[in-house]
Amino acid sequence: MVLVGVSRGHNTDHAGDQPTRDQPVTRQPVTNDEVARAFADMATALELLGANRFRTASNSRVAREIRDMTTNLADLVNEDPATAVARLCALPGIGKGSAEKIVELMETGAMNEHQKLMAEVPRGLFDVLDVPGIGPKAARVMWQELEIESVDDLMAQIDTEAFRALPRMGEKTIANIKEAVAFRAQTASRTPIGQALPIAREIHEALAALPGVERAAYAGSLRRGEETIGDLDFLVSSSEPEAVAEFFVNAEGVTKVLAHGATKCSVRLERGRVAIQADLRLVPLEAFGAALMYFTGSKEHNVRMRERSIKRGMRLNEYGLFEGNEERPQDLGKAPVAAADEEAIYAALELPFIPPELRQGHAELDQPPTARLIELNDIKAELHAHTVASDGSMSIEELAQCARNRGYHTIAVTDHSVSQVIANGLDADRLRDHVDAVRAVAARIEDISVLAGSEVDILADGSLDYDDEILALLDVVVASPHAALRQDPEAATARLLKAIAHPLVRIIGHPTGRLINRREGLSPDMSALYRAAAEHDTALELNANSQRLDLRDRHVRGAREQGCAIALDTDAHREENFDQLVYGVLTARRAGLEPEGCINTWPAEKLHTWLRAGR
Repeated sequence: MVLVGVSRGHNTDHAGDQPTRDQPVTRQPVTNDEVARAFADMATALELLGANRFRTASNSRVAREIRDMTTNLADLVNEDPATAVARLCALPGIGKGSAEKIVELMETGAMNEHQKLMAEVPRGLFDVLDVPGIGPKAARVMWQELEIESVDDLMAQIDTEAFRALPRMGEKTIANIKEAVAFRAQTASRTPIGQALPIAREIHEALAALPGVERAAYAGSLRRGEETIGDLDFLVSSSEPEAVAEFFVNAEGVTKVLAHGATKCSVRLERGRVAIQADLRLVPLEAFGAALMYFTGSKEHNVRMRERSIKRGMRLNEYGLFEGNEERPQDLGKAPVAAADEEAIYAALELPFIPPELRQGHAELDQPPTARLIELNDIKAELHAHTVASDGSMSIEELAQCARNRGYHTIAVTDHSVSQVIANGLDADRLRDHVDAVRAVAARIEDISVLAGSEVDILADGSLDYDDEILALLDVVVASPHAALRQDPEAATARLLKAIAHPLVRIIGHPTGRLINRREGLSPDMSALYRAAAEHDTALELNANSQRLDLRDRHVRGAREQGCAIALDTDAHREENFDQLVYGVLTARRAGLEPEGCINTWPAEKLHTWLRAGR
């Protein structure tokens, strides 16, 4: 077993996937996330040490590439260590030096350069960098001049004369830092998309309805469909911009106005238990597309788009795409080649339209999508839903009618199995009666197929909660892990592989059991799961519940590369849970999933034939 001793950097984009800095390091096989974390650590440390910016950028780029890879680096290294460096160099974004460090980490459990840098930089400085308004240069000066090495040190010195004497540290800046630290304590983790999107939609609708508003949109990580959101970004074109700005800074839930200008407003919002920053940018209608592209990002996608435009003798910024090499061509009065619509900008750069969810700065420009991505309206079946028989709130008939009203041709009733005592799981006798009840409803309701199923627990050893005689009574078996979610990766892999290979299991539900920002869940060898699922024709579920989104986007991408079928279900317990489908679709689109790759989009006959296969 290869052991790893890397620590967590300051990037919070994957807070739900990684342990915190202060948790003890567990001695487990090296994962892609841990390799990425080591490179992110080094990039941050180099920034704080004032190192060459190219070294910093290189480590950041490697961390980003590895974090989103579907290739298991450990497999590449362990398969043939003698050629590992060469094979790693064939991966996007990995140079020889980085490849050698990856091999070193895999083989020894440590990376010499990483350890040296971590010894040079106080661990608490990573937390200081998390405070909005404090960049690497400011953090470095605080550290060098005042020996500030943590947020506690920062707050202990923030009211001193020495702190006020630091460069660009005026009273307003100090007040903003104090408020940011307090706000950070309230919003220690990024906001899950399931909390952010409803707020953004409400604000967007209100902005769009204002007099004089010609176009309005939300942008940023929310438009890209990321599972957690740092802040909310809105763009508006209006003939009455002052009125829009006034409305925004006085919107419901605004607790602090951070900026109120002619082109940008920023506020802090509190809606229910959610506290989040929201920014409004007022842009000309003729440049709306360019601004929407720019503020949607991601940063890496924008950089690649600008590089592409420069190679073609043009400049791209938030005002448009312009001919020539001037840094700010709009200031010279130049008319843009394209600006009003994103589609026109992509076309001018000889690209098809790149959906926002794919703008991740990886291969989307080199291998742009050639087929349509999955959409909400493609979903025609729900194969994972609960009733009052276990822990749901709807009867069988109410569940079926709800699915029928949404235009679905199939609904599977999959109440919990016996081990889920807290969820009122069904023992064998109750399940038999429940199957009869489902069949009775199916006989009465027209225009929709109502299937009798179960969400069956995958026990710690990989066995299932019912014996095969009981499972054979069901139309669909969704096998899911619910307990023992801290198993080591080897045991978790064996457990899930056993369930995948079971001939009566058609879907593996929320395979890792993670809860965003709350529970990391299992860390199995995903590549092994993909291969087994493809071999046994077992679907892996993307659970659309916004607290789960399990599989993650990169897992869906890896599964499809191996030929696995994807199930996209809401795990509905109440009628409103069906509305969670949007989060699953956004995640699927980030993975580049096309309709045909998702079993929930298939026509009824094809789906039912697949469900019966092997039974």
